[in-house]
Amino acid sequence: MTDPTISAVIAVFAGCVLAGLLAVPYIAASYRRRGELGLWRVLLVFGFLVYAMSLWTYTLLPIPETTTCAGQAAGHLQLRPFQFVADIRREQTGAGLRAFLRNPAVQQAVFNVALFVPLGMFLRHLFRRGFAATVAIGFAVSLFIECTQLTGVWFLFECPYRLADVDDLLTNTVGAAVGFGLAPLLRLLPGNEPSAPPGTPRPVTARRRLLGMAVDVVSVVLLGTTVGIVTTLVAGEPNTVVTALIGTFLPALLLLFVVPVAGNGASFGQRVVLLRPAGPDGGKPALWRMTVRFLAGSGGYFTLLTLASVANGGFEPLANLLFFASGILAFRPEGHQGLSGLIAGLRIADARTPDDLAEPSLVSGKDT
Repeated sequence: MTDPTISAVIAVFAGCVLAGLLAVPYIAASYRRRGELGLWRVLLVFGFLVYAMSLWTYTLLPIPETTTCAGQAAGHLQLRPFQFVADIRREQTGAGLRAFLRNPAVQQAVFNVALFVPLGMFLRHLFRRGFAATVAIGFAVSLFIECTQLTGVWFLFECPYRLADVDDLLTNTVGAAVGFGLAPLLRLLPGNEPSAPPGTPRPVTARRRLLGMAVDVVSVVLLGTTVGIVTTLVAGEPNTVVTALIGTFLPALLLLFVVPVAGNGASFGQRVVLLRPAGPDGGKPALWRMTVRFLAGSGGYFTLLTLASVANGGFEPLANLLFFASGILAFRPEGHQGLSGLIAGLRIADARTPDDLAEPSLVSGKDT
């Protein structure tokens, strides 16, 4: 595996997987710390995850098919600082700027600096680190990479297959410092600062409503998959009925009914995005309304999927119809109640809104 394109594809794929696993915690933390999500900030965080995976692939790849350990201890360790200057002189084959830029040693040094520039920018902009902390973290990350290369990926291989170079440590650290200086450029992106203090209620929008619904669906699937895997490992492969119950219905019942009844009426996904259903008086809905909402919304969708798995009697088309109807009605009417909210007679309010202020005026407005 020597094609750098393959390493880039792996980094993007791994970044997407990591983003999927961290999406729900990140959304919950963002709404509580910033009061809102912010599209550009989400893209920056995703970029950071892909960048982190890029560092990982750069450290490990390409992996050789075989490694020969004879005489490699000294051949894979370079401890002379600024050796790259001598390498540049040795590799220089012509005069002028163009020849200098084509020098492989120059390109390697520039690459090592550029590789850590995004780290410095992310540390300052996303994590609010100062200059000293940014340089220290850059040095530590680079040192970890060099040690990984020196030890053959921490002794997973019999001998190292990449060069551990003290010059890489120096140029990487310089790159982190340069990134710290360039980080203010990221402030030019919109949405860096919240539109209001975190505790201020925001309007309920279709985007936010759909996000909560998506979190509900993803969380039920992840919980059901996890429980199913654990059950299989402990007790063996369950039958179809048990698989449907523990993998679909019971996770849905827990996250979409038990959690609302035990809390303020909001499902797990609604709690993540700081939404709550409001009854006619603006407070927590009555139990019968939450039961109707469960059956007419995502709970009904997963119940129909469970029946489809057990009986296969035409329940899956009904589940898909309910799924799309719920999504469409999250856009309209203006209150974004969704199908379940309309049937149960519920309004959707920001969870930071007091019960007696949960009026329709707070269920529409600018996307946040």
